Amino acid sequence: MDQISKKTKMIKKRLKILKKKFSTHGIDGYVIPKNDEFFSEFSIKDRLKTISNFSGSAGYAVVLKNKNYLFVDGRYSIQAKIEAGDNFIIKNLSEILNCKLFKNITLGIDPKIFTSDEINKFFLKFNKIKIISFNLVDEIYSTYPKNIKPFYSLKDIITGESYTKKIDKVSRILKKEKADYLFVSASENIAWLLNIRGHDNPTSPIPNCHLLLTKDKKFFLICEKKKLLKLIKEKKVAQNQIINPETIISFLSKIKIGKFIVDSKTCSIFYRNIIIKNHKIVKKEDPIYLLKSIKNKCEIDNIVNAHIYDGIALTKFLYWIKILNKKRITEIDAQNKLEIFRKKSKKYLFPSFNTIAGSGKNGAIIHYRATKKNTKMINKKDLFLCDSGGQYKYGTTDVTRTICFSKPSNYIRNIFTKVLKGHIAVVTSNLKTHYNGKLIDKRARASLLKGGLNYNHGTGHGVGFFSNVHEGPQAISKFNTVKLKEGMILSNEPGYYKEGKFGIRIENLVYIKKNKKKLSFVNLTMAPIDKDLINFDQLNEAEKNYLFNYHLNIYLNLSNYLNKKEKNWLASFI
Repeated sequence: MDQISKKTKMIKKRLKILKKKFSTHGIDGYVIPKNDEFFSEFSIKDRLKTISNFSGSAGYAVVLKNKNYLFVDGRYSIQAKIEAGDNFIIKNLSEILNCKLFKNITLGIDPKIFTSDEINKFFLKFNKIKIISFNLVDEIYSTYPKNIKPFYSLKDIITGESYTKKIDKVSRILKKEKADYLFVSASENIAWLLNIRGHDNPTSPIPNCHLLLTKDKKFFLICEKKKLLKLIKEKKVAQNQIINPETIISFLSKIKIGKFIVDSKTCSIFYRNIIIKNHKIVKKEDPIYLLKSIKNKCEIDNIVNAHIYDGIALTKFLYWIKILNKKRITEIDAQNKLEIFRKKSKKYLFPSFNTIAGSGKNGAIIHYRATKKNTKMINKKDLFLCDSGGQYKYGTTDVTRTICFSKPSNYIRNIFTKVLKGHIAVVTSNLKTHYNGKLIDKRARASLLKGGLNYNHGTGHGVGFFSNVHEGPQAISKFNTVKLKEGMILSNEPGYYKEGKFGIRIENLVYIKKNKKKLSFVNLTMAPIDKDLINFDQLNEAEKNYLFNYHLNIYLNLSNYLNKKEKNWLASFI
């Protein structure tokens, strides 16, 4: 029996066990989201994968008595069919909004992994919801890795601002909003507020915990004590500030009755119900998201340095795979080699997400993951798409390059050039007139749309400082209207994907800099763009000048760290 059949059989068995529990709990179906109790994007406890085999970063499974549905967005439509199509009917996430596929039934949920907004938006219109106080998937499979490593602090010289000053800022916001408490349910926001990091996520240095902050600047960490041993030793947290998660109901019922700010995106039904029992919720948006998105000079300087370390590794890798390597290699071989180049830097810690290394048709799977079981031999006639990133001391990187190994057809070159034109249009945007992601997204797609082409994902996401590789509230997409501000970091990644054939994406990270009262994007990523894929006749003079200056800047920053052959190759881009 091959590995796919084995996995399919195992998922069928788990689904059968889950469905047997429905009658006991008086439900007709059960809903499983991607996130865990901390609403992490990349979680060690991946219940959605456990029940469906789908490994993408977003989605919902709705398991009914006779049918199983998996809802994913456009990034994952192909991947979901491959990984879960044998056991699940794959649907676009937009179809869940009206729930016409399943009506007038009772759906069970775990209140610790859903928000009220999610339930109201997706499931309550046509169905009843029954809260089950424990997770049914955990009853089937509970052997997730456990991490006991304690949280640690970042020095002010790294973060650019002390945690006491950050608490002062948030306290002023609480008073302005006439709120007594802020319940911080997003761990990434606690990481920013207290200048701490942890080991609880596979690709992010995020410390999983919750926090209560009062308008008088007192804070309480809701977390197991063993995770806080270093912070206690540093006297950042006192014993009476530590709340065991098992006693949270008692703690929140005993504090002085007051007005709360909660985050509607990450405050679970479980916590919301405890809070509203004795208190009033006055606002549903955590102000830390916006504060965190605006990086200070110290953070930007650290991030710039991280991209130099990353640029050295990426440039060496691109030279190796495109010019130096003559052996036949697999996608796994390629991503392992890139990891070796990154590890040569003492500042490198670990990947910021699982590397996407897709050759040929696998490049068209937007969030493809090569494994030892499914890896493809890289064909020199195919395009190779590599999307990867690193967590460094101190900065988070994310970059995609698409390369060729033989002379590409004019068809491929023309599409690649349209993607490149969109990429350049983003980074050269006038941020006075194009002041949010929605306006910029149109520029990114313009050249492709003229040729009747498009891509089924956003053009860019926010990025954290030594934190999550995906961070809000800013983004470049059809729907994001958050005003762009100095210090924000975003990705710039238009693409095009021909199912069963190839994928093209060009991704850099950029930050917003102010110069003489004018805001503009500045590139962070330092890696050459494959000139063999460009049809220079399609570029105007401004675009050609941009490419020249972009590659010149890379050469000036990286050449001292390259050997003679690598340096000469990089010089050929200028």
